[in-house]
Amino acid sequence: MSKLNVPRRSVMIGGAALALSPAAAFASSSPDVGKPAPQFTAVDSNGKSWSLADLKGKVVVLETTNHDCPYVRKHYTSNNMQDQQREAAAKGVVWLTVASSATGEQGHVTATQANDLTKSRNAAPAAVLIDPQSKVARAYGATVTPHMYIIDANGILVYKGGIDSIPSSSAADVPKATQYVRVALDQVLSGKPVAEASTRAYGCSLKYPKTST
Repeated sequence: MSKLNVPRRSVMIGGAALALSPAAAFASSSPDVGKPAPQFTAVDSNGKSWSLADLKGKVVVLETTNHDCPYVRKHYTSNNMQDQQREAAAKGVVWLTVASSATGEQGHVTATQANDLTKSRNAAPAAVLIDPQSKVARAYGATVTPHMYIIDANGILVYKGGIDSIPSSSAADVPKATQYVRVALDQVLSGKPVAEASTRAYGCSLKYPKTST
């Protein structure tokens, strides 16, 4: 059965997320693969400012996150996300986790909470960008958490989509899935074109501000 490119929201029951099905979509406003990646500047959980322009010459990964989302938890409880963060860092890749949930929405974190999460999950991004106005997420047309992007050393967007090929919230599915981001990074770092440069992103709908800011 074909997949509709329409996001479906998780259902909230008793304060917990009951994910009947993941949101999954290609964002109609998302930037094109093969074109310059949208520029951004954001402050991380330690107060440092990060700018894509300053990262020219580095391969960059963007990972949207919401720690309360079961699809995000899948990749952290299995250590899949942390393993890929460390693998990327060892290869000189700058991995930026982007906390874009709006203030008052599920997944919103303060800088202190972001650091506590990084420590408790033994995560290893280069930084956690605090994006409560969802400016970075909006620039990239992110629709879900996690939504993944790879930018090459020339500032070109070379991958957008899911972290892997099985759109479930079960950690047991991680070993069976094609790890799209890992594969794409290996291709980029080997100087090869990314074979699957745009895939379906799945997860919880990204919690944008109720009104534009």
